[in-house]
Amino acid sequence: MRRGRPTSTGSVEKALAKQPWSILVPALTGAGVSPDQAIERLRQYCKGLVEWNRTTSNIMSSNDEHRIVERHLLESLAPAAWLIESGCRDWVDFGSGAGFPAIPLVMAGVAGRWTLVESRRTKTLFLRKTIQNMQLQGFEVVHDRLENLTSDPARAGTFDGFTSRATLRLGPTLELAAPIVRPGGSAFLWKGSGRDQEIEDNLAWRGAWDLAGVLAVGSGVNAVARFTRNNNI
Repeated sequence: MRRGRPTSTGSVEKALAKQPWSILVPALTGAGVSPDQAIERLRQYCKGLVEWNRTTSNIMSSNDEHRIVERHLLESLAPAAWLIESGCRDWVDFGSGAGFPAIPLVMAGVAGRWTLVESRRTKTLFLRKTIQNMQLQGFEVVHDRLENLTSDPARAGTFDGFTSRATLRLGPTLELAAPIVRPGGSAFLWKGSGRDQEIEDNLAWRGAWDLAGVLAVGSGVNAVARFTRNNNI
């Protein structure tokens, strides 16, 4: 337990109750799920995350606990309808961390099988515990680096959907994803203000990917860029 930080269930619930949950309604409605039911599940998830962060191991910034809805949930859920529309069913999420964006997206109705790739053991322990406690289906948690996953011949072309939020730069991420995403699949990358420069800095990704669009996230500079896997090797 960390000294000086409230860890009781009541204090966690009080902190979460102050957050603007209503801002999630448009994304959840657009994804075709009941906002009330989805928000209740998201509350449970965030409660477990904050409690783990305070008592077990630090898996997110303590400052982010007070903006978890607008900083993490809203950004994760903003493209939910876009992911559903893609038709992807075999997903891999790179650098899953505390579960953003994959776990909120599943709670918003993005169905299929999800492989969560995370290199830090403390975070994979949280992911496995959350999946078990919340009885989430269709998840595999891989404690490894994406570089090792993409070099495994057994994984070649096994996914049609790829997600990554706030990890490597755009070019290297797409190069790593190319071997494991089959032609016709999609990659959704959460990027900040430098995304346009990242797109132009390394054009090697164009050999395997085509830019399909960019979706703004909230009122800030962040956005989700979608790429489609072409038939080139």
